[in-house]
Amino acid sequence: MGNPSAPITERRYLVPFILVTSLFFLWALGVNLNDILIPHLKKTFNLTDFQSSLIQTAFFGGYFLAALPAGWLMERIGYRKGILVGLGTCALGALLFIPAASIRTYSFFLFALFVMACGQGVLEVAANPYVTILGPPESSERRLNFAQSFNAVGAWVTPYIGKIFILSGIEYSAATLAVMTPEQWQVYSASEAKRVTGTYLAIAGIFLFVAILIYFAHLPEVREATGEALAEPEAAPPTHASIWHYKHLIRGVITEFFYVGAQVGVTSFVIRFTQHALPGTPEKTAANYLWWHLFGFMIGRFAGSAIMKRVAPHRLLGIFSTAAAVCAIIAIFMSGTVAVLAVVLLGFFDSIMFPTIFALSIKNLGVYTKLGSSLLVMSIIGGAIVPAIMGYISDRSSIQAAFSVPLVCYAIVIYFSFRGYQPEPVEPKLNE
Repeated sequence: MGNPSAPITERRYLVPFILVTSLFFLWALGVNLNDILIPHLKKTFNLTDFQSSLIQTAFFGGYFLAALPAGWLMERIGYRKGILVGLGTCALGALLFIPAASIRTYSFFLFALFVMACGQGVLEVAANPYVTILGPPESSERRLNFAQSFNAVGAWVTPYIGKIFILSGIEYSAATLAVMTPEQWQVYSASEAKRVTGTYLAIAGIFLFVAILIYFAHLPEVREATGEALAEPEAAPPTHASIWHYKHLIRGVITEFFYVGAQVGVTSFVIRFTQHALPGTPEKTAANYLWWHLFGFMIGRFAGSAIMKRVAPHRLLGIFSTAAAVCAIIAIFMSGTVAVLAVVLLGFFDSIMFPTIFALSIKNLGVYTKLGSSLLVMSIIGGAIVPAIMGYISDRSSIQAAFSVPLVCYAIVIYFSFRGYQPEPVEPKLNE
């Protein structure tokens, strides 16, 4: 595993590392506000669990469709310009929330989320591999976990923002909704829809501000195979076919698909699960459990980065994924506060999975790192599919039964952590 005590980065890369790490914090706002939007738009448009889960389908569908073009873009214009394209697209998506709230059409909100997600997909393709090569190869997993820790900080802060500025706390029972006049419903729906505009306008402004900082900063292009700074973007490899020789990458892509699906599915339904397990819990009180869930996620990222000085990344991944599976079992078969606390704890155990799987999967890819990164970001489509499956099961059975889906996902992560991560010796044919 190399030298576990290797420094996280080198002095020459410190400023680029700090700037790119700020992106991890920033895109948490877009991703994690979805967990507030799901219950908020559910009541605004009177949606089912399945319909509200389409928020994640639209968002992570954008990630999926943007990933390969983003990898192609990065190969041709480099990391810095690619990051600027991503930030600009994110800002555009956030601004689209303003007309979406005025028109008050659920599909327009989904489109705005899709555009925003395309930008964040570009940022993911650029930032994740860029961080792994800004320093010694021996500490790449720890470096990515550390950078992703600030994504967890953003994830922790976001529900608090959403609770204050988006959730109104005004909820009506089905009986009350049934006797509302069309005019009363229109007033209520319009008021709830407009609550998102100020928040997303501010987010658009932040994206643009960071884009200005990065535009005037010096972010060196770095050659993945050697770690040497380049004056111009690296040329694309002669062929992309050889990427399929890297079996650990393929297994990583599959594992990342299921992990992201589990993490997004669990987080999406923390509020709904709490209200199911603890009947009568108001939405703002239930949002507190989401806050604690994401607080554990943040603590786990920082703790995991520190623990990796002593414990090999794949072993720590195995420990955390096994513990997550146990929590999922408790959530399915127990009830009341115990079940809710198990779901809250899943935040801590989910914490290191994405960056650790990502870093292990792109290990030893050399010039194929950008393409490998694109494939891994494409696997984030799991966040679009798994929550929809959970919503479907919840509508027809119960939200607790729906947690059997992330349990299966954690089992796949367990396999990757013990066997699937291991690179196999390959000599790809560059003239295929």
